[in-house]
Amino acid sequence: MIGGLKTTLCALAIAAVAAPAAIVHAGTDDTEQSAFREAVKFGFSGEAIQGGVMIGDAPAGTRSLTFDGEAVPFDEDGKFIIAFNRDAGQAANLVATLDNGETVRKFINIAPRNWKIEHVSINRRATTRSAAFMARRGPELEQINAARSVTSDSKGWRETFVWPVKGRISGQFGSQRVYNGDPGSYHSGIDIAAPTGTYYVAPADGVVTLAASSPFTLEGNLLMIDHGMGLNSAFLHSSEILVKEGQAVKRGEPIGRIGSTGSATGPHLHWSMKWNSARIDPILLTGPME
Repeated sequence: MIGGLKTTLCALAIAAVAAPAAIVHAGTDDTEQSAFREAVKFGFSGEAIQGGVMIGDAPAGTRSLTFDGEAVPFDEDGKFIIAFNRDAGQAANLVATLDNGETVRKFINIAPRNWKIEHVSINRRATTRSAAFMARRGPELEQINAARSVTSDSKGWRETFVWPVKGRISGQFGSQRVYNGDPGSYHSGIDIAAPTGTYYVAPADGVVTLAASSPFTLEGNLLMIDHGMGLNSAFLHSSEILVKEGQAVKRGEPIGRIGSTGSATGPHLHWSMKWNSARIDPILLTGPME
């Protein structure tokens, strides 16, 4: 009996001595697990806000990526872009499918914005489009949609955007008039007032997808540039376009001159941006004008 007790006590003593080694081993596993968890996380820069843009880093080993169910392309290093429409809802879902078949999900809360809304106590005047206008407008919209469907290999979307021109901001993205409770269309871009003939430049690298050979009914001399990954810019009302369709342009390169062609009350540059179907606020890519 006594011999058995000694044997038991000896075994407990050996286990106690071995315990620190077991703790170290567990700590190593925790470190490895922590590193693995970091590797399968999303990384982001930018703001999850209405009209905003985010540049992301996909988790290691990502095979495919979806944003609210739609496929999102990504570069060899895992970088990708997503954006939030002016009227985006409160949340969005980002899902990465890994090479091993597992999925990594990110629930994104989208911050609302206080848009400049002007309530007008008059009835909105009805606009009657002439047959001649409608006959011209159809082909123009086809050209615009075709330009937006172009996917180039430009890396402009990865760059820090610059202002195409400096001047007085005469129209803000997202602003809207409400006529006796009846909302009008919101402003789809940002307006920068400057004298006719003033040069404006490419805000980032890209490929020209549309350079109007004659003024469009509303946009005037319209220029469109694809920055890659579904991100594109449109420049309206130009007095002159300095580049051609298919031409690659660099950030800061002169691409046109400001004018008042099309539906414009004075010389200014209307700069609008879209990521796929989402209309976004250019100022969230450039930062405030200095």
